[in-house]
Amino acid sequence: MSTLSDRLPTTEQRILAGIEAGLHTGVQIYVSHQGETIADTGVGEARPGVPMTAETINLWLSAGKPLTAMAIARLWEQGQLSLDDRVTRFIPEFGTHGKEPITLLHILNHTAGFRNVDPGWPELDWDESLQRICDAPLEENWQIGKTAGYHVSSSWFILGEVLQRITETAYPQAMRELILEPLGMTGSWLGMPAEVYEQFQENIAYVYQRDKGEMLLTDWHEAPRCIKASPGGNARGPIRELGWFYECLLNAGMPLFDPQTVETMTTRHRVDEFDLTLQHKVDYGLGFIVNSNRYGAQTVPYGFGEAASEPTFGHGGSQSSISFADPERELVVAVVANGRPGEPKHQRRAKEINDAIYADLGLN
Repeated sequence: MSTLSDRLPTTEQRILAGIEAGLHTGVQIYVSHQGETIADTGVGEARPGVPMTAETINLWLSAGKPLTAMAIARLWEQGQLSLDDRVTRFIPEFGTHGKEPITLLHILNHTAGFRNVDPGWPELDWDESLQRICDAPLEENWQIGKTAGYHVSSSWFILGEVLQRITETAYPQAMRELILEPLGMTGSWLGMPAEVYEQFQENIAYVYQRDKGEMLLTDWHEAPRCIKASPGGNARGPIRELGWFYECLLNAGMPLFDPQTVETMTTRHRVDEFDLTLQHKVDYGLGFIVNSNRYGAQTVPYGFGEAASEPTFGHGGSQSSISFADPERELVVAVVANGRPGEPKHQRRAKEINDAIYADLGLN
């Protein structure tokens, strides 16, 4: 395969400029167009003196959320749940303090109303996190199914617990059986077994975060955050494997999902609503952001680039990653940087990289 500089020269320049500016030390990128792999590589360093390669295990943060959403969709296909089911059908203790009417659909389109519950991860164990969420009240003045507000973490533990109770399997293993292994994503994890962490820990990229103007090393490569599952935030693996997931969806779900399932999950369910968390109008499918350039391509957070077609769907990871499928362009993009430079700088970086990919491929 040709080098990144041959196929995506402007994109490479944007990544290298980010390294020079101290936004990240390395970036991993996967791009495919019309079924052809255009890029599958790393640029820069994963750790000091350690190159970022296509094999490096990177943290995807919230870019991994759609994996859990599509695991729920698999159980829906199998007739084990309905998207309109109340959460209390599976987790009776969830139905307290005004949360009784909340359905799986409300959780998937971020209209559920318990955004700000801190699950205490990774310090608390799973059951303690679940209890904390179940005991929490509905947000004041929240209209379930109408008020829009992105749930960073809390609601994803609920979806993970639904998966556990239906499959009678621990969440990380349920995800491997429902999604990762069928798609060949065997190098990716949503909670690494301790022995896997011991085997591969040296191949896990560092994550840096800006604090008071300086990029500082986090502990996100260490055992607690790698081993303990957080369904909304600690999926990790080589970014190409997240790209394979989107290639499956772009191919009408083949070989894993029915085409109608993919259409239901990736089309707009929440439209023209101001998101109280993201502080911008953002349209949502079920577990996916749907292209929201109509509300301001220059300002929309975690967008897919100005040239992205209307039905483009995907998800970003906080200040670090983006992965999406553009059905009209037959394009899949998955990019992760190991530096979290603050929202404004990240949004500029992501937009520049996404726009460069489209330009390099002549799709702008």
